[in-house]
Amino acid sequence: MDRHIRFDALHNFRDLGGYPAADGRRVRPSRLYRSDSLGKLAEGTPDWSRFLSLGIRTVIDLRHPWEIESRGRVPHHDGLAYHPLSIEHRPYDQPALAADVDPGPYLAERYLEVAQDGTAEIGRALELVAEAAAADQPLVFHCASGKDRTGLLAALVLGLLGVDDHTVIEDFSLTELAAPALLAEWRARNDGRTPAWLGFGRAPESVMRLFLAAFTTHYGSIEDYVTKALSLDAAALTHTLRTAFLEQPPATWPRLTCRKAAEADAGTLARLHGSSALWQLARGIDQWKPGEKDETHFLDRMRDGEVWLAHAGGHLAGAWELWWTDPAAWGPRPDDAGYIHRLMTTPHTAPPGTGRALLAEAESRISATGRPYARLDCLTSNPRLRAYYEAAGYRVVGEQPTKHGGTGSPYAVTLLEKKLT
Repeated sequence: MDRHIRFDALHNFRDLGGYPAADGRRVRPSRLYRSDSLGKLAEGTPDWSRFLSLGIRTVIDLRHPWEIESRGRVPHHDGLAYHPLSIEHRPYDQPALAADVDPGPYLAERYLEVAQDGTAEIGRALELVAEAAAADQPLVFHCASGKDRTGLLAALVLGLLGVDDHTVIEDFSLTELAAPALLAEWRARNDGRTPAWLGFGRAPESVMRLFLAAFTTHYGSIEDYVTKALSLDAAALTHTLRTAFLEQPPATWPRLTCRKAAEADAGTLARLHGSSALWQLARGIDQWKPGEKDETHFLDRMRDGEVWLAHAGGHLAGAWELWWTDPAAWGPRPDDAGYIHRLMTTPHTAPPGTGRALLAEAESRISATGRPYARLDCLTSNPRLRAYYEAAGYRVVGEQPTKHGGTGSPYAVTLLEKKLT
């Protein structure tokens, strides 16, 4: 599942469904959405038809009145309730910031200001979310880029639903996948100029991590904030949200099907890699980086080896690369193995056990060529991943202290191997 729902004019429209939440439940899909400005929608377009097909009945617009005046609002439509709630009382000009401003502490401070200043509007926004929940009607909230003000409200809603901080951070950082398009849009509006601030449009995980820490220090918890700062009944609000927006995970899952990737899949693979990288970073795993493997990388791997995709019930569930040589990690070797790389699953939405199933599929493909070994490597600094592969039958056979990944400095990897039967 790609959380970004595809629109022509919108770049950061996302479903908050599927995240693990309180009591082993998960957020219901197709009920809560976050987005960049819906003022970019126009009646009579495929985008407008796509938006209406989602059944959304409530739109919360978190932008300033002057933004709405100059850039428009969601089109009027029967049955669609529109609520402008400007939660930011101290506006700031992000594109004009100095290039060396660190987004992490700077934006975290701004978000805390918004939480302090915008209590009336934030409280009303949460009431509207609760009303939509009670009425079982889908809702979307948005600002300009769907990052800062939207990210703050999303963090509060997800926190009340019992979503853990790692996942809240991950959800915030998914704007990184939309950042190039948001930057291109800004340039188009500003005669091709480039923002002075290098952090414009970016959503590094450090921003939300620092904000959540500061918010907890200042207020104690989201429930305390709702009670003391917003003067709302936190227990009642939480009960309403969780009753309506949470569900048990499926008891059964669709069967996985696998196929070789084609050139048209390169963009999907790049986004899956980016999503997986952001999942890792939100949990303190410094291994993959969003954007480091683009479409060209996956097209090259299709030509030089194999790339496979897995689907469950028509939805993407994962992917992996299969190489027939890997001299960077393993040195010169006879043709006795296949080398598994970039084993990826869709965070939170792949069926349980998908990673193991993809390993088995890759091993089956290797066996079909007559090669007796499956090999892979993982960062020496990632013991959790090493333990995962060992539990799948791989054994450590060596270390490579200076593997080169094509960019950046060399890094150390643990080499693992499995004898196939």
